[in-house]
Amino acid sequence: MTAPSAAEIARAAALLRSGGLVAFPTETVYGLGADARNPEAVARIFAVKGRPQNHPVIVHIPQMDHLRYWAREVSPLALALARAFWPGPLTLILARARGVGDAVTGGQDSVGLRVPSHPVAQALLRAFAGEESGRRFDGIAAPSANRFGRISPTTAEHVRADLGSDVDMVLDGGACEVGIESTIVDCSHGAPVLLRPGRISADDIAGVAGVMPLAATRAATRAPGTLESHYAPRHPLRLVRTADWEKALAQTPGRRAVLALREQPKGDPSVRWIRMPQDPTRYGHDLYANLRALDACDCEVIVVEAPPDGLRWEGIRDRLTRAAAGG
Repeated sequence: MTAPSAAEIARAAALLRSGGLVAFPTETVYGLGADARNPEAVARIFAVKGRPQNHPVIVHIPQMDHLRYWAREVSPLALALARAFWPGPLTLILARARGVGDAVTGGQDSVGLRVPSHPVAQALLRAFAGEESGRRFDGIAAPSANRFGRISPTTAEHVRADLGSDVDMVLDGGACEVGIESTIVDCSHGAPVLLRPGRISADDIAGVAGVMPLAATRAATRAPGTLESHYAPRHPLRLVRTADWEKALAQTPGRRAVLALREQPKGDPSVRWIRMPQDPTRYGHDLYANLRALDACDCEVIVVEAPPDGLRWEGIRDRLTRAAAGG
């Protein structure tokens, strides 16, 4: 795996402290980071991404001990989930502490917190918010490092292609292991509410909580990546059920690119066809990189075979359904 040097990590931390923007890898996707306690720096994230001001961002912290600065209440449920899944691809929504600004919460009385497991993210967080910096309770606000609503980046090259010189520094940590964004669970109102599925499934949450998480409603807490249209390629994306596949493919006009769980038939005229893994873990890892590859080819529409049912595929279905809504 690519590993930035200690000097690069130190320079990135210094940039964050001075109000700069640093893109860095997590195990899920690359994040566009800013000092979470600096409203002007966080505002730069929103400007660069074109992100709506009321759309909250996730604050990344290096370890559980930092919860006491960011959250005024941490329930036994939230603690149990943090102990089970941190560091890892889980974001907890908690009641925000005094001093946590609207810039990261979208004006809500809650804040999204995560301890990432990627070693580069951990090194950056320790350098930025560790005792040696004198800023022990700081965190890094970091939505995905791409233009708002588009396909999230899973390599440093994706970040550079999307944001160019709008980001002050990109830490290259190789391809992200998980490949889709973190699971988001709201623990600010008692029973757990699953706001965004991901690698950690509803079953995984239930195994710790003792109950299945509730489904999000229209009145649920606003959370990153939960708008109807999101994660979208520039070309229209059509999501097709397996049962309707052959008919739908035959009736799709124009130059098409295909993402499917099956091999390309002989004589198929698709501009490009990518066969995806049958395993949800591998599928999630490959998803965004392959969508970007199809989006870059000479097609007019991207046709995607819908993934199977089941909780292990829930995060992938969520991303593809929102991507299709943008077409």
